Amino acid sequence: MHALEKEKMPRLSLGEGRNMVTQLVVVNLTIFIFLLFAKVIYTMEIGREGDALFYKNIMNWLRLPADFSMLLRRPWTLLTSLFTHIEVLQVFTNMVWLWCFGTFLQHIAGYQRILPMYLFGGLAGNLFYILGVQAIPGLHSLLPGAATMGSSPAIMAMAAGATLISPRYRIFPLLGGGIPLWIITIVYVGLSIGTSVTSANGIAYLIQLTGGGLAGLMFMYSWRKGHDWGAGFNHLLFKLTHVFHPASQQIDPNHPKSAAKILAKLESQPYRRIGQVPEQRLNEILDKINEMGLDSLSPEERETLLRASDN
Repeated sequence: MHALEKEKMPRLSLGEGRNMVTQLVVVNLTIFIFLLFAKVIYTMEIGREGDALFYKNIMNWLRLPADFSMLLRRPWTLLTSLFTHIEVLQVFTNMVWLWCFGTFLQHIAGYQRILPMYLFGGLAGNLFYILGVQAIPGLHSLLPGAATMGSSPAIMAMAAGATLISPRYRIFPLLGGGIPLWIITIVYVGLSIGTSVTSANGIAYLIQLTGGGLAGLMFMYSWRKGHDWGAGFNHLLFKLTHVFHPASQQIDPNHPKSAAKILAKLESQPYRRIGQVPEQRLNEILDKINEMGLDSLSPEERETLLRASDN
């Protein structure tokens, strides 16, 4: 079983290193601002027809269509729809919940889980949406030209996954001992159901959220059992982002094979103070590995081993 990788950061934080949640929020908000600006330009230049042309020329290439034939012509919308928002209320509420549940998950399980969970949960939710619209009798005819967008299925995946592994995780401990995570999740699910009831696309939206939630449960259940479904993705992303770095910086400290090589190198040389890494600190990390395994190391401890192995 994985040991919980607690980040050295406030439980609700913004702008700190290794904060993948903040990066996702920034990406979503940047795309939203760009789309809103484009919509304003269309309206100013074309007039009343500008809004329709904006959706036809831009949004239809980003939103996920429920129609299979259209999806085959625009397969990238399975991904782009997860980062696409155009309504102010939608992007505001989604980013608040993304920051909330993403920060919980990041603190409980480590920042390496955030992006894989976001993509896996979002893609699963989108597939459920398409299959639901197509499979439920009469739903496709009731929703001609149906399409969806937004990060809701990915957020539901994070909410479900974080609640599975730590339902009693508490925030605001000064308020009567804190609010358990499971209560916050129930509030979020209730609000999501309430939103779907008032929406013409409500049934399909609920199916989409169900898919995202199930994906989050499966992802974190597997991680808790020692199988990280996002490890390969994270390793590939590390390689792509470090391709032009020096060779010594192209070693992924979070990859099991790399960590094993680092340990082998450390064990083959006498202990000594190496730069800012004292012998006592190395001993503590090695003892932790012997007792709990490589997966128990926090990102900081992995980097400490990497620094020590470079000398």
